[in-house]
Amino acid sequence: MDPIRNPYAPGAGQRPPELAGRDEQLAAFEVVLERVAKGRPERSLVLTGLRGVGKTVLLNALRGAAVRKGWGTGKLEARPGQGLRRPLSSALHQAVRELGHGDEESVDHVLGVIKSFAHRDAGTAAKLKDQWSPGIDAPAVRGRADSGDIEIDLVELFTDLGGLAADVGKGVGIFIDEMQDLGADDVSALCAACHELSQSGLPVIVVGAGLPHLPAVLSASKSYSERLFRYQRIDRLAREAADRALEAPAADEDAAFEDDALAAMYDATGGYPYFIQAYGKAVWDLAPRSPITAADVAVAAPEAQSELAVGFFGSRYERATPGERDYLMAMADVAAERPSDDEDSVPSADVAARLGKKPQSLSPARDSLLKKGLVYSGERGRIAFTVPHFGRYLRERG
Repeated sequence: MDPIRNPYAPGAGQRPPELAGRDEQLAAFEVVLERVAKGRPERSLVLTGLRGVGKTVLLNALRGAAVRKGWGTGKLEARPGQGLRRPLSSALHQAVRELGHGDEESVDHVLGVIKSFAHRDAGTAAKLKDQWSPGIDAPAVRGRADSGDIEIDLVELFTDLGGLAADVGKGVGIFIDEMQDLGADDVSALCAACHELSQSGLPVIVVGAGLPHLPAVLSASKSYSERLFRYQRIDRLAREAADRALEAPAADEDAAFEDDALAAMYDATGGYPYFIQAYGKAVWDLAPRSPITAADVAVAAPEAQSELAVGFFGSRYERATPGERDYLMAMADVAAERPSDDEDSVPSADVAARLGKKPQSLSPARDSLLKKGLVYSGERGRIAFTVPHFGRYLRERG
């Protein structure tokens, strides 16, 4: 089949041609946008799930919905060891520009507050040449969002931002990817700011996306975070949605799948959106003609697996040290011995027993893997892969 017309798009955060299985989340968010813009109380939103389930794609789709409503939006990706001030300042600068507020003085005031918030990143004693600014021409507003206490500053910043949005009957959406990588102080400040927003009714919401343990990270910061956010677990697609993710793009290119081929694709991908795109691309390129058959899927499977082994699994495996790889392999072996799949957690004590070591001696390797985002701990004493099918990859790799 013509590779130029191949509709499938495996890529990090790349929107697939058919965003299947997320209609419920998109419809619910439309309601949130309308309620917040009208001053109705609504909780901010947190999306959680394994890597490859489409959290970033959905986050971008939600942001697109906000933009279509005339909202101001800004997006940032949290990174380990990076403070919140700089990326958030850039995101909010963009949000203010998107709002299109007509009063230049009011806009300059909020931009000045953002600038003062950003300047505190370098500390009060920093030299002017060391100060970072998100490209804002307005002068910094002294005495607002510049106390140095991130919790106080974030509340003041969001309050001024919400007032600007309320003036024009719109809202501001702050979209944070990899939210679990925020520092502890930044998480606490973000929760406090969202709490203040929920009490004041200002039209600002935070939409975060992260790994399955993100709710635990938020709860450890502020006990009331369980009531601050609406948590939505983003998981693999059901069979019907997975079929639609394959069939709809194919139909747009005058192609089709046989029923047996769709069944084979679901067995191979497990319904994970990233895998669906990877297998879809490989099958399309190798199938001689439409309709695509189960035999075509069997022929293309090694190509898809090879692509995933390099671009999805291998790139993550290479980030681990030899000792960390031993830990990952032990996790895979323990998971294989249990009546569950690789997406379930395993007791860390069993991993240590598999390696013939005491759990305490493996803490450095485990902690390093947690920081690298290769594993997560959703509950005390248990550990799981952040990447679906990673255990299978490790066992097949040997």
